[in-house]
Amino acid sequence: MADFYVAEALIPERFLRTDEALVVSSNERKLLQLIWRHPGMSRSEITGHTDLTQQSVHRILDQLSERGIVQLGEAKPGAGRGQPSPMLRLNGSHAYACGISVNTDIIGICILDLAGKILGESEVLLRELTMAQALNLVKQEVTELQRRNGLSPAQFFGVGFGIAGYHIDGTRHNAPLPLHEWSLIELGPIISSLFDRPAWVINAGKAGAVAESMFGAGRFIRHFAYLSFNYGFGGGVITDGELMHGGNGNAGEFSGMFDSEETKRRPALQYLIDRLNRNGVNVPSIHYMRRHFDCDWPGVAEWLDDVTPAYNRLVNALRAVVDPQAIVFGGQIPPDLAQMLAERTRIFDRPRYGIHRPHPKLIVSEISTDASAMGAAVIPFRRTFY
Repeated sequence: MADFYVAEALIPERFLRTDEALVVSSNERKLLQLIWRHPGMSRSEITGHTDLTQQSVHRILDQLSERGIVQLGEAKPGAGRGQPSPMLRLNGSHAYACGISVNTDIIGICILDLAGKILGESEVLLRELTMAQALNLVKQEVTELQRRNGLSPAQFFGVGFGIAGYHIDGTRHNAPLPLHEWSLIELGPIISSLFDRPAWVINAGKAGAVAESMFGAGRFIRHFAYLSFNYGFGGGVITDGELMHGGNGNAGEFSGMFDSEETKRRPALQYLIDRLNRNGVNVPSIHYMRRHFDCDWPGVAEWLDDVTPAYNRLVNALRAVVDPQAIVFGGQIPPDLAQMLAERTRIFDRPRYGIHRPHPKLIVSEISTDASAMGAAVIPFRRTFY
């Protein structure tokens, strides 16, 4: 039954440990996480970052190397006394995953290998397509990306599927009105059946936060809030490098803090498009706006005036409750618009004895591709390898 859908139960056997239902052990996962964060770290160096003995580390790395998950490279120069130690990297050719991100106007597609290298990207415009039609086109695009990049089906590990909308239970999400057909149904079995691979389903804003944590600001900052500006408005919270899910899987549903009136003045891009169109600027979609945004379009300044109070309350709520080191502006927001909003930030601060409480850095995401699709693509590996 769909209610009992478990992606891990569908992982191809060739990726599993011998006679086990796991891809890696807990100790193997620890080492793979270290190698992800520090590619090129030597085998001798890695021991100092774990509570494992040197003999255990060498044995585990040899096993991971034999399975083709880790590459033992050339000796690292100047890595201490004794015999030079080989440098460690994840073997990207061991596996690849597909990330799919469904927004209200476009579906982003990203194929990523185990080492985090993007192998191919594509997109499908959603306008006037049924869910079945859209998924059929997505499957065609993925097949073409596999063909174009010479990717073997044998190395296809799984699918990460991000969708705009909050989590209900299982793999069901409640998406905005333009995605009503995608809402309140078990998406995991549908995507697994389409690709004959396990599928992990996640909110698209959280997928963007995962991408930021692994490929963007998260490489240097371990605690941050990710604001995902899309048709709606949401995001995710990263704490010590890990995505916060919350008790019901909806940590980061920032729009939930606004009442029915404030909701209309939250920084959701659907309202900006409405305002631009009323001012005579023909903006057919958020995707179009991101590519062609002009700060001087009539209606932009008015929209910023409208959303600034609600935005500032959110920033200060995050500062008070989560205490992030940074707040990252991501999703589909044009970078210039994100910078304009950041410049309007006002921190509600009351210094004590002349000392201010630290406040988060404001960072415009530098991920230029579809962060949600990218994050969705890495989710299968995050759930099983590292």
